[in-house]
Amino acid sequence: MLELVRDLSLALREEVLPSIGSHAARAHDEEAAAAGGDVTFAIDTEAEAFLERYLAEHAPDVAFYSEDRGLVDPAGGGSARAVLVVDPIDGTRPALAGLESCCVSVAAAPLDTEPTMADVSAACVVEIPSGVVFLAEKSGDGLAEGPPVRLSANERLDRMFWTYGFRGRPARALTEVIAELIDASSVGGGTFDLGSAAFDMTRVSTGQLDAYVEPGPRMVADVPGMREEFERVGQGAVLNNSPYDLAAAALVLEQSGAVVTDAYGATLGDRPLLGSGESFQMSIVASANQALHAQVLREVDKGIERLLR
Repeated sequence: MLELVRDLSLALREEVLPSIGSHAARAHDEEAAAAGGDVTFAIDTEAEAFLERYLAEHAPDVAFYSEDRGLVDPAGGGSARAVLVVDPIDGTRPALAGLESCCVSVAAAPLDTEPTMADVSAACVVEIPSGVVFLAEKSGDGLAEGPPVRLSANERLDRMFWTYGFRGRPARALTEVIAELIDASSVGGGTFDLGSAAFDMTRVSTGQLDAYVEPGPRMVADVPGMREEFERVGQGAVLNNSPYDLAAAALVLEQSGAVVTDAYGATLGDRPLLGSGESFQMSIVASANQALHAQVLREVDKGIERLLR
């Protein structure tokens, strides 16, 4: 399975690489409705079609779940032995702009029961422009393949280099929640919206960033009126991170020794792996060390309180 997730990830990268930065690939596929509610671009449609062809040829007994297709069991009858959770292009918008922060994300889990995030056994994240591979196996010793793990030792919010995402989120409300973190780190550290959860999270493994903070689902759950605000910005859909955004990179960070929880500080392990709607979406805080993680969670708590007021 480790070999399959790696080979598929690299094959998807080769398929989409020629379209990176292409204006033609920005066309909306009006006939395709993504299971997660997001816009389906032409580049997404091409990648999804290649994904289905590749697995039909190389792993016909393996099901897959993707953002645009949902769950597909080529064998039929529930006979698939495993499922791949695939985001062929995590960071479609950076990819369409020709930026480096776009990845292929593939995670594997057994399909004998309803799998959860904790059931992910193998994962691969490949940077599309560079081809850099992050390969992880559950209960492995570090990464099976990838750049050296260099988790930041920084424990100070005012020195923190970190990232978040605004796609589909109401900007004023999200800014209120993370405002104090932004202000604290804006001079002595750095803040970034890079457009890809997988890219953001793997930067923690490389030491380029100290943390990734995404409180969107907690905002919807805790603050009256937020669902309507998310739907306004998302053109009728609530758009936050789904399992296909996080599953592969979460295992990479787990095997790197980083700290990964939701925005309440709870584990992601018991969350369903297969699903795209609002009930499947997850907040996340990923940090290089426990001391920094605890401080970030406290600031998110305060931000939610400010938003409630």
